[in-house]
Amino acid sequence: MAKYIGAILITLFFGKSILAQPPKTMNSAELLNDIQKLQVNASVLYIAAHPDDENTRLLAYLANERKYRTGYLSLTRGDGGQNLIGNEQGVELGLIRTQELLAARRVDGAEQFFSSAYDFGYSKTSAETFTIWDKQQILSDVVWVIRKFKPDVIITRFPEDERAGHGHHAGSAILAREAFYAAADPTKFVAQFKKGVQPWQSKRIIWNTFNFGTTNTTNDNQLKIDVGAYNSLLGKSYGEIAALSRSQHSSQGFGVPSQRGSQLEYFTLIAGDSMVTDIMDGVNTSIIRYATNEKTKYILGDISNITNELISHYNYTNPEKNVPELLQLYKKINEQPYTPNKDYVTNKLRLIIASALGLYMEATTTNAFVAQGDSLKINIAINARLMDSVVLKNVFYKNNKLDMATTLQKNKNYITTKKLLLANDEPITQPYWLVNPMEKGRFAISEQTLIGNADVAYETLQFVYELGSELLIYNVPLQYKHTDPVKGELFEPTYIVPSIDVQVMPKVIVQTPTKNTAYEVQITPKRNFALGEFIGFGNTRIDTVYSDFYTKDSLQKGLTKSFTVGNHTYKNSGGINEINYTVSNAKQNVYANKHIRTIQYEHIPTINYLQPATVKFVNDNIIASNSTIGYINGAGDKVAEALLQLGYNVEGITEKDCKLNNLKKYKAIITGVRAYNTNEWMNAVYDSLMQYVNNGGNLIIQYNTSNQLGNIKTKIAPFPFTISRNRITDEHATVTVINETEKVLNYPNKITPKDFENWVQERSIYEATEVAPQYRKVLSMNDANEKPTDGSLIIAQYGKGNIAYCSLVLFRQLPAGIAGAYKLMANLIEMKSTLK
Repeated sequence: MAKYIGAILITLFFGKSILAQPPKTMNSAELLNDIQKLQVNASVLYIAAHPDDENTRLLAYLANERKYRTGYLSLTRGDGGQNLIGNEQGVELGLIRTQELLAARRVDGAEQFFSSAYDFGYSKTSAETFTIWDKQQILSDVVWVIRKFKPDVIITRFPEDERAGHGHHAGSAILAREAFYAAADPTKFVAQFKKGVQPWQSKRIIWNTFNFGTTNTTNDNQLKIDVGAYNSLLGKSYGEIAALSRSQHSSQGFGVPSQRGSQLEYFTLIAGDSMVTDIMDGVNTSIIRYATNEKTKYILGDISNITNELISHYNYTNPEKNVPELLQLYKKINEQPYTPNKDYVTNKLRLIIASALGLYMEATTTNAFVAQGDSLKINIAINARLMDSVVLKNVFYKNNKLDMATTLQKNKNYITTKKLLLANDEPITQPYWLVNPMEKGRFAISEQTLIGNADVAYETLQFVYELGSELLIYNVPLQYKHTDPVKGELFEPTYIVPSIDVQVMPKVIVQTPTKNTAYEVQITPKRNFALGEFIGFGNTRIDTVYSDFYTKDSLQKGLTKSFTVGNHTYKNSGGINEINYTVSNAKQNVYANKHIRTIQYEHIPTINYLQPATVKFVNDNIIASNSTIGYINGAGDKVAEALLQLGYNVEGITEKDCKLNNLKKYKAIITGVRAYNTNEWMNAVYDSLMQYVNNGGNLIIQYNTSNQLGNIKTKIAPFPFTISRNRITDEHATVTVINETEKVLNYPNKITPKDFENWVQERSIYEATEVAPQYRKVLSMNDANEKPTDGSLIIAQYGKGNIAYCSLVLFRQLPAGIAGAYKLMANLIEMKSTLK
């Protein structure tokens, strides 16, 4: 096995995700498109801040028309954005957007990379951004990706100033420029050189200027490239490919129409060599660019000739007839001395050969989860559909040789099953950026070589073949294969998971005088256990260790045992206490303290990751009634679950429910975030809602936007106000009370400055401006060096009831267990018209 390791590592690095779909082979036209890319020896790295910042049209053009190796480095995974398809926030939203970006890259043909930066939400300036991001650490990440990817040209999406529109955007441009120089400097980030990279000098760094909304940074003096060409091999123009790629960003509502015809992109030089006619001016993009002497010139010239001959006489109808020339090319490339692109080219050529053979490789399980210490059954299927006598040397899973040597016959299935026993400490499948506790502004990634990688390191098997005199090694993902009666055959990732799943429900407990605060701990074995002593315990930060449950029962795979835990577990008052649960069995060396969290959407692979088995306590004795609340869902949030913790009965409301006779039972009606943007029917129920308020009800409107997702044409309130783009991004910004006698700050809970401590990700977004005099403004706040704004919470009495517009980001604070957010929400619900 040892002699194969080098080649295996080559195929793994920076590889694309191919999960959630059957193992893919290219059709004949796609094969030729990729063979043509072997003629071109050039690379481009596009750098920006977030998923969706990339110019998909330009990426598609560079990857498929120019045939450059093309990559997109998104500094963040979009963790701090807003979710239009569900209620996931933070790292979970980042997991979703990671998969959306990988789906986009599968469409446009580019590669995807990330730094360790965490998207902490909107940032107004790059200076603010770098108070949260460790600039040197993120710069090191960018330098690492440049040194590994070796781009000839670096392209930024944004400028370094306020025209970028966002501190992260401007910060990405600053980091890209500094990394352009640092990557070439042998005195910078020298520890990276021990991990296999060398200094790399890109030819230039340029800015892909833009015309967005009211900001036009393009002009006729800039270099222009028409990227609107039509690719007959792919059957689409780059505008059409770009639309398909961008439309993968479902969580952001970025489905866009296709564009056809000429489309100009504009570029201006930031640093490096000047350019006159093209972004690659002065770059030798031919195969022989790295010829340093007569010998290498001869070898590379031979490679160039073979490639040109292969393309000239390419056999469309019988691609397997191209295999001898492809193998000759593979041999020649392996003979050449090391060049910066050798690993990339040999890996791509292996994939081309597999597709030319019609080589189908599948390694599957019948379960999505395989537990540590359990047996693993792998079903392997191979078929060389277009060629006889392909020799399978062997298949490896980690250090296990599966003894599968055979000679494959054309279009004959080779199917077998192998069974292995996993160790109790088998490495689990977890996103590498979530393994360690997060640091301020970044994921704490301890292994340098993981920096840049886009996806989870899913389980793979190595299939080793011999064709002629050449060894070809393929990494095949281990996938969970199942059949849906509607969708048909499906492939999802296979996860190695802890042998016991530990879940605490709910994740946040709010203490009120009237609510039962008991919660549940569930343990679910993922494999069978013999009779054993399992102890669960919670360890508070401040107090003692509590033994909460104890059992000597045998634990049966998949059979959940539930334990109710009472009030004794949190004696401390004030702030947030957190208890971490662990299930242990010393006899079998099993310690489990994580829960498998599953995220499923139609457009991406199923996501599973491990959450700590923790519960947070809000111990402020918050006063709230046991009333019934109506909730109108918007773009997705977890506010309704938080209201349950306050002791309210929460009922979902749809358009058909918004009749006055139905509404009058509710103490308050709350609209979810962006409810007016996402529910076209809100205009039709305006009169009913206003009658409800007029009769004495409370209507609490969480923030909406007036962006491209739907201008606020729906009438919201009887007295006018404008939804602005004003926001307070510093979650620590001082909050000033405008009127201390305002009852929403005093009844039934007293709101003090302490209630605005420990907030997460911003204070307020999309605040109200141009407010009618009927509204009372409650709070004032501002970011550094800005004037205070007073539109974060406005309240008006209408008839016997009240209407409030609240742009405070309570939807983030409540799931985070922020006591002040719970108190303020209870006060809004409990508003009475006689308490002005």
